[in-house]
Amino acid sequence: MDLRNLFSPLTTSGPGFHNKTRVAILAELGKEKRLLLQSQSAGSPGANTPLSSGTGGKEARHSAEQQHVAAQQKAALQHAHVHSSGFFITQDSAFGNLILPVLPRLEAD
Repeated sequence: MDLRNLFSPLTTSGPGFHNKTRVAILAELGKEKRLLLQSQSAGSPGANTPLSSGTGGKEARHSAEQQHVAAQQKAALQHAHVHSSGFFITQDSAFGNLILPVLPRLEAD
């Protein structure tokens, strides 16, 4: 009993069938890739259309995220002022902090 034929539904003409199919698929993909690269290098207007049409949604999402962060910063600042005697400011942080503590400057005696 040959288990390769039992578990492989595409084997109809021997073990070389898979290799021929793979080569054909790779050749077709290579051809499509060359056509896409040629159309982009030729500057056809259809090549850049999908990329430019999605920018409006991205900008709206970015604006909504900024508003959400601003609301979180305001809430964190109010919470800090109520529960702490320190001073805090809202500022973008590389570490993701919504508010940063501010230390007062002391004059030298």
